[in-house]
Amino acid sequence: GMSIAWAIAEYAHSERLGARTLFATHYHELTQLAGGNEGIRNYHVSVREWNDEIIFLRRMVEGGADKSYGIQVARLAGLPAEIIDRAKGVLKQLEENSWQPTLVPPAQPDLFASPPPPNPKKETHPALERLRKIDPLHLTPMQALQLLADLAEEARRDRQDG
Repeated sequence: GMSIAWAIAEYAHSERLGARTLFATHYHELTQLAGGNEGIRNYHVSVREWNDEIIFLRRMVEGGADKSYGIQVARLAGLPAEIIDRAKGVLKQLEENSWQPTLVPPAQPDLFASPPPPNPKKETHPALERLRKIDPLHLTPMQALQLLADLAEEARRDRQDG
């Protein structure tokens, strides 16, 4: 991902494209592009930290961000606490250079829990059955248009009847 972002930023800045671009990213390594490329500048949104939370101050400040706020942003985005806690642990290991990528084992299933209910047989709409039987590669454009019109009419009738 980072290598693609780097290449896109270089391409947007190149004489070939020369686009005026606002390039937002979480890859801090990309701030290095400003060092050797005239016309590239780094900015970040100013934030204030308070009780392990961040408050966006809605002000653009020149320069790269001093640190990553990914976990706080993930919390603001509503990711579950379990994911946030795991991310904190991974980040701590990465910062200590002790990262050992292992999956967190899933919780042991309860052997005495009731079995899940069986899946009830789903009723299928006749229009879906018709669609399943169609090979779209063997339809002419006119046949496809007629089929679409027929299915739309069938759906309207079902709505009026139901």
